[in-house]
Amino acid sequence: MADNSKLHIAMLPWLAFGHLIPFLELAKLMATKGHKITFISTPQNIDRLPQIPPTLTPFITFLKIHLPKLDNLPENAESTRDLPFTKVKYLKIANDGFRQPIADFLQTSSPNWIVYDFVTYWLGPLAAEHGVLAAYFSVFPAVCLGYLGSPKVLIYGDNAADPQEFIKLPKWVSFESDVRPILFQLTRPNDSFNDDREGVSVAYRLGAAIHGCDAVVIRSSFDFEPDWLKLLSELYEKPVIPAGLLPAETPADDNASWPETRDWLDKHEKGSVVYIAFGTETKPSQYELTQLALGLELCGLPFYWVLIDQRGSSDDEVIELPIGFEKRTRGLGVVCTRWAPQFKILSHDSVGVLLIHSGMSSVVEGLQLGKPLVLFPFLFDQGLIASYLVEKKMGYMVPRDELDGSFSPESVADSLSLVMMREEGKVYRDKAKEMMAIFGGKEIQDKCLDELLHFLKKPNFR
Repeated sequence: MADNSKLHIAMLPWLAFGHLIPFLELAKLMATKGHKITFISTPQNIDRLPQIPPTLTPFITFLKIHLPKLDNLPENAESTRDLPFTKVKYLKIANDGFRQPIADFLQTSSPNWIVYDFVTYWLGPLAAEHGVLAAYFSVFPAVCLGYLGSPKVLIYGDNAADPQEFIKLPKWVSFESDVRPILFQLTRPNDSFNDDREGVSVAYRLGAAIHGCDAVVIRSSFDFEPDWLKLLSELYEKPVIPAGLLPAETPADDNASWPETRDWLDKHEKGSVVYIAFGTETKPSQYELTQLALGLELCGLPFYWVLIDQRGSSDDEVIELPIGFEKRTRGLGVVCTRWAPQFKILSHDSVGVLLIHSGMSSVVEGLQLGKPLVLFPFLFDQGLIASYLVEKKMGYMVPRDELDGSFSPESVADSLSLVMMREEGKVYRDKAKEMMAIFGGKEIQDKCLDELLHFLKKPNFR
């Protein structure tokens, strides 16, 4: 394949917007270089994606595939945001029904590469049958994958039998690190990493996805986590290529789309507002929501809280803010229960600190704008990311009990006060400014993209 040739790259993300959006961002970057992209998902998910720039429409084709119907999967549920944790396993089973439509696509379209997610663990061998190269794209950083170990460890479960052992730094990590999940994150009700009641566990899917691919592409960069990326190359014994951190694009100055929010932010001093959001996948429990709300009230700082989808771990659990909270904080804060333009809000000078779940998209957006982070991870992958950020002084974690995850409103208020205002929190404010060049730097992202595309054009398999 000539170096100046244009590729046809198919992309198949998992049915979660925390995966769909990074896949789309990578698709857009590759399309800017003139490569043809076929982006595959369900009709509803594709219709809910952000509009791509008109200049890229000739290069990106959206292919809609319908999910098979399952008795336990609610009508019109096509992503994890449509479901409580207890029903995500049925979405995975339905997603496995993509196998034949994808085989047909590979047969008729013959892309150069198909880039896929961990859930479609069967795709690597399927692509090989059709003479198509396959890359697993991890939206999780290398620290998460490196902690979990080799495909063999993932498939055969050597790392997962005892939660007490799982929170110790694994034996295959050859350098010192404080990275680890917290015990309660392994036992809380969620779409569990090792829950195989749906037939195929997340651990097996991830291990098989890595084992079956020709290369692993990661949302990361050597500037962010060099040791963990080097470890992955050793563990996987196949090419591992960072795609960059995929910083958000600077939004157009379109004030008409959010006048009330902008007006509210304009009334506050620079760096005075706490922004709170926990992504599209994370659902706080009633206990967590109550303690967080009381902590915000206690700290007395202006806040903007995006609180969409207040469902819990099952259809029966509906969580609510403490009685009287919104009345007591009227004039101090805003609770937004609809979609909000997060990057626009974070770009505003009045936002001084982020209270987030440690999902990578929110981490990247915050640090590319130089905003210090207060971390409140819910799930074990978020815990790994948060502990790495804490280790590197890129964020401060709200203290919680190791065993049951309990915490006080005072710990929330104290964490926010420390990072935003106190002298001992200056290290986090300074580090956030320092990280702008790594998380938002165009040069680093362009270099990662160029190296990735060079590999995809001329793959070098050791």
